[in-house]
Amino acid sequence: MLHLNDITYRIEGRLLFDKATAGIPSGHKVGLVGRNGTGKTTLLRLITGETALDDGAIKTGKNQRIGTVAQEAPGGPESLIDTVLAADKERAALLAEAETATDPERISDIQIRLTDIDAYTAPARAATILAGLGFDEEAQQRSCASFSGGWRMRVALGAALFDAPDILLLDEPTNYLDLEGALWLEQFLAKYPHTILIVSHDRELLNTSVNAILHLDQHKLTLYAGGYDDFEATRREKQRLDQKMQRKQEDARKHMQAFVDRFRAQATKARQAQSRLKALQKMKPIAAQMENAVTPFNFPAPEKMLASPLVRFEGTAVGYEPGKPILRQLDLRLDHDDRIGLLGTNGNGKSTFAKLVSGRLAPMDGNRYASKKMVVGYFAQHQMDELNPERSPYDHIADLMPEATEAQKRARLGALGFSFEKADTKCGKLSGGEKARMLFALATFHKPHLLILDEPTNHLDVDSREALIHAINDYSGAVILISHDRHLLEATADRLWVVRDGGVAPYDGDLDSYRAECLAERGGKKVSGDGKSAPSASGNSSMNKAERRREAAQAREKLSELRKAIKKYEKDMESHAATLLRLDEKLGDENLYQDDPAKAAKLAKERTQAARAHAVSEDSWLQATEELEAIAP
Repeated sequence: MLHLNDITYRIEGRLLFDKATAGIPSGHKVGLVGRNGTGKTTLLRLITGETALDDGAIKTGKNQRIGTVAQEAPGGPESLIDTVLAADKERAALLAEAETATDPERISDIQIRLTDIDAYTAPARAATILAGLGFDEEAQQRSCASFSGGWRMRVALGAALFDAPDILLLDEPTNYLDLEGALWLEQFLAKYPHTILIVSHDRELLNTSVNAILHLDQHKLTLYAGGYDDFEATRREKQRLDQKMQRKQEDARKHMQAFVDRFRAQATKARQAQSRLKALQKMKPIAAQMENAVTPFNFPAPEKMLASPLVRFEGTAVGYEPGKPILRQLDLRLDHDDRIGLLGTNGNGKSTFAKLVSGRLAPMDGNRYASKKMVVGYFAQHQMDELNPERSPYDHIADLMPEATEAQKRARLGALGFSFEKADTKCGKLSGGEKARMLFALATFHKPHLLILDEPTNHLDVDSREALIHAINDYSGAVILISHDRHLLEATADRLWVVRDGGVAPYDGDLDSYRAECLAERGGKKVSGDGKSAPSASGNSSMNKAERRREAAQAREKLSELRKAIKKYEKDMESHAATLLRLDEKLGDENLYQDDPAKAAKLAKERTQAARAHAVSEDSWLQATEELEAIAP
């Protein structure tokens, strides 16, 4: 059991928790959600004791172990398997003592305890976890120091999972995983035998792996039963009821106040008026459910659409070292309206392929054909490290808008979600989400025909991820998306390409079938005899997801058609308005009616026709605009 009793905590004078209370029963798997900056990571530190409370108490069961992922990735000469095994300190200590113990009773106690904790099956369990996180048998024997930081963080995660504490605390564990690793982790956590508290913005993980949601909002904690979708539905209904009650209360307050104002001066009604006045003073207002609206992302459409294909490959190979291609024999094309979800484990070449498509890497062999007019927008997480920490968002936008006025630059920054104060804040002091928003703005500033997004969601909360989905679906150019966020892929990608075995090829299945393949490969789940995946934990069938993708594609096509129609109607109205102006000038000549009545009649008829045409175009423009706003509010 984990009890949070009236906890209060401030950081640098800012209140994060105000007498917040919650109780998590033993064995529950709970997702901790809330907007970025509300204090989710701080709560984990308070639970571990790394940070001290201002007031209140945090209690756990007697002798319960709390575990979390080490903040520093292991980087020593030890092998991955030994690093994970060392996480079970009791096992390591008992095995070391068994080597030197001489007392028969102590030797017996050690062996009994080793049996109780399944010490001799530990290597197999550790290897299974590492395999699930993407390390094959050969990689498990290599030293931690031979891997990059992201891969070493996977080892740290594997060590925490292997240690199996009574209360496992995880903070965005999928940030260092690819889609394949995230799919495996979902299943592992769902079967974890103890309590979990996990900070995550991954909607699929929160639907698949937890049975409760702990919501941090307005410095308070509220526990909801079910996964994230259940939480959203329950919260929206609560907000609706609260708003309804608030309106009723306001009506009652106005009615009572009107009675007081009308009769307080009359002796016969004074007592009743005084009674209602006291009731008014005691009436506790129902707090309005205030939603902090997420500033939408806006990816501008290309100024001029290019003919398909945007990019085409024939027998193309690409890599970084001469004679050592990472990908070879690529025969693919990318059309102007494609939405491609790029699948494949990290290290197989997804980012390399994205760089080839964008022109950042030249082919080593074969051909790459692309229009010279094609503009590519590129977003990658590593670019955050390339932002100059001493420069502000205003500095970056000013570089791109040298001819603009101060007001125009500020307006552009405001539309991007940067207030006057934030616009002048140095990038080094921005949050991860704010830096990501800055990178999106820079990547799309020149209205690209192709947008490549490489893990765009790592620093975005759930609501911001939904805003990103809307922006991608509203964008009229082509998209290549690399992401471990399954919900994002399902909501935006029309086609899937898989990168593996040195190649890139279209994937005929959907993400459910790909999930089944990944889990089967990593020992997590068998594929059924017909080669199809079993139903997902969320209960959504493959057909439903395929239908959603078709609907998303149709919606984008409808949006594109409406935008084109609106532009056409606007041009028509401009043309008709110019015609009306020209005719009005001619008809304004008083001598025309006397000198040439027939011409005057003809011009009057033309004006009537032009006015009707203008009205028709205006009506069509209004209708198309209303349709567009209904689809993309």
